[in-house]
Amino acid sequence: MEPRTPSPLDDFFFDLNGFLILRNAVDRAHVADLNAAVLAFPELQWGEWHGNVQRFDNNGKAGVELQNIVEGGEPFERLIDHPAWIDHLRRYCGEQQSYVQGLYIDECFASIRREGGFFPVHSGGYQGAMRGQYRYKDGVFRCGQVNILLALTDVGPGDGGTMVIPGSHKSNLPHPQVERGTNPMDKLEGAVEVHLNAGDALLFVDGLMHGASSRTNPGERRVVIFRYGVSWGNTRYGYQYSPELLERLTPERRKILQPIAPRLPGSHPAQKS
Repeated sequence: MEPRTPSPLDDFFFDLNGFLILRNAVDRAHVADLNAAVLAFPELQWGEWHGNVQRFDNNGKAGVELQNIVEGGEPFERLIDHPAWIDHLRRYCGEQQSYVQGLYIDECFASIRREGGFFPVHSGGYQGAMRGQYRYKDGVFRCGQVNILLALTDVGPGDGGTMVIPGSHKSNLPHPQVERGTNPMDKLEGAVEVHLNAGDALLFVDGLMHGASSRTNPGERRVVIFRYGVSWGNTRYGYQYSPELLERLTPERRKILQPIAPRLPGSHPAQKS
């Protein structure tokens, strides 16, 4: 696949709404590989590990979350610098035209949601954390974190899809209907549910108010979420990538997972160009 370059229309709607929908981002064969890899995981209890992947659910009603999923097999490694979105991320959160230009993945996980699950609304511009900030100044984007949510299954009505409030990444006031950390978004005024086909991706700034609707259908909603930030960031939960993973990655992918390699006695800095 040729890299998709953010267009002026992409920039306009990302600035206006805080999100973009990237249709047919990942081809069917790759989606099938990802689903097979997720389904091959054993049934883990909360906190249990399988290799260098841990079940660590962020919210009790969210479903199963497999953290550090980039260690879950080669299909996940292909997502690190996927051409459907990597240039968008470099533009929106890669600190382009600065001395710290580059990307970092500070969290990546697979989410499996079954009947009854939802995720409460969170984020928003009001009292937002710098990590999730939205900023555009002097002709460049300076977002703290931009997320890719890739659908591995079709997500339609009743499937527990992601919901967003367009434009809320710039809000200066709290949403009067929100009690943070508890609200499902199903009936929250201004919220829209994002429906995706398997292989579509939702790109959004983390400062956007978002969550997920209640899943009422049987079966599973499976997605993979990669959160990208600036090159000087750190992992959200302290996960470390294994030497084996870093060794087999391409230099470009390794640079995203480890933008700043450890400097140890005996190492030498690269020559200045």
